Amino acid sequence: MTELATDTFYPHPPAKVWRALTEPDLIARWLMPGDFRLEAGHRYRMQVPPLPAAGFSGTVDAEVLGFEPGRSLRVAWTDAVSGETWTLAWTLHAEGHGTRLFLHQTGGPGLERAAGIMRGGWRGRIAGRLSEVLHGL
Repeated sequence: MTELATDTFYPHPPAKVWRALTEPDLIARWLMPGDFRLEAGHRYRMQVPPLPAAGFSGTVDAEVLGFEPGRSLRVAWTDAVSGETWTLAWTLHAEGHGTRLFLHQTGGPGLERAAGIMRGGWRGRIAGRLSEVLHGL
C-alpha cells in the first residue's frame, strides 16, 4: 500500500474551504466535474483528459465513504479503465485566520508508480486551482 500525504494552508475560513470540497460546481473548477453529493454511499463519475505518464485513464468512479460536516471527507476513487483504487481523506483544521487542509491518499501499485507526478499535482497545480476558486468565493 502506498500513501501520499500533503497539507496546504489557505487564508480562508474552514466553512469556505468546506464549500469548495463539497459543492459540485466548485469541485469541477479545481478538481474534476462530476455528480458529487455529500451523502455517504453516493456513487458518481468524474472525467478529465487522461494522464498516460501516471497510468491514469482520466475517468474516475467515486464513492463518498464518509464525512464530518466542516471537518473531514473520505472518498474512494477507482480508475474506470485500470480498476486501480485509491482512498482520499481531506481534513480541515482552523489555523490562525485560515485553514490548513490535509490530504491523505492511499492506494495500490498504480499510486506508487504515479507518486512523483501526483505529489507535484496535489501540491502544485491542484492546490493552486483550489486557491483560485477560494479567492473567487
